[in-house]
Amino acid sequence: MDFMTDALASGRRFRLLTIVDDYTREVLAIEVDTSLPGERVRRVLEQLTQSRGRPDWIVADNGPEFTGQALDQWAFEQSVQLHFITPGKPSENGYVESFNGKLRDECLNENWFGNLNETRGVIETWRVDYNRARPHSALGYQTPEEFAAEQAALLALPPAPAEPREIGGIESRGLTL
Repeated sequence: MDFMTDALASGRRFRLLTIVDDYTREVLAIEVDTSLPGERVRRVLEQLTQSRGRPDWIVADNGPEFTGQALDQWAFEQSVQLHFITPGKPSENGYVESFNGKLRDECLNENWFGNLNETRGVIETWRVDYNRARPHSALGYQTPEEFAAEQAALLALPPAPAEPREIGGIESRGLTL
């Protein structure tokens, strides 16, 4: 997860909390507001945990919203490990940084936002399109949503029992000898 900033047409600044699943490349949330303190980050993560399940770990930079008591307490209560990148090394959180660049180039720089509600709507529409309509080469040219659904289906299926087979006169129950 990471933060970005931008401005409305009036000049008023707003922040974006971006949360990306590094494995599926899904953009799980983009929270938009003028202020996003640690308690708000906690609330967003709690909502994601309820709808998506608890992550094993979260990677973030060393911003005060991520290193503060609210997130630390939530992580402890949820048994989630917080991994903080080395200060000044955004490449250690490369997936979200790459995503933020796309969000900047394709959405934030392409729109003139009049108010926060409009901003939230435009960004959410872009997020949904990113997850549903944009294939990624790293995912076998599937969209993040397709890849996540495929992975969920694979995890839900019990492993198929290995059928005995004879190879060179030796019975095997595995895939290779």
